[in-house]
Amino acid sequence: MKPHALQRQADLCLKFPSGELEVRNALCALTTRLREMALSADDVGSVELVLGEVLNNIVEHAYGAGGQGEIEILVKRAAHVLRFRVIDEGGALPNSALPEGRLPAMDGPLEAMPEGGFGWYLVRNLACDLDYRRADGRNELAFSICCEGQA
Repeated sequence: MKPHALQRQADLCLKFPSGELEVRNALCALTTRLREMALSADDVGSVELVLGEVLNNIVEHAYGAGGQGEIEILVKRAAHVLRFRVIDEGGALPNSALPEGRLPAMDGPLEAMPEGGFGWYLVRNLACDLDYRRADGRNELAFSICCEGQA
């Protein structure tokens, strides 16, 4: 399906340049719009966690240091689910596949505990129907988040 057709079907569409500040601003705008859809605070929080991880990975890894590009988020609401499509023109995921999302080892001393490595674990546990595709120099990540409904 062409991007313009996806945009017409979306209930919400955000396009913004890659960058840490831009991601923060986009997440604020998105959470405001989701609250207007009468989603619960828990649902909005789940979306914010998942998209925060996905978008920060795009900025940090797909575009990389000094990389510039655009990110697009399309959201479609169904009865008790939000369907997302995140599109960028950065580098492909390694092996053209989503990371497994395993938790890092937590069996050592406190000072040796990892500070990172939890992102894809969170994404895989809060989202479902994850699908990654690379086509025509673009990454497309689709996923769904179940929602309770009214706030």
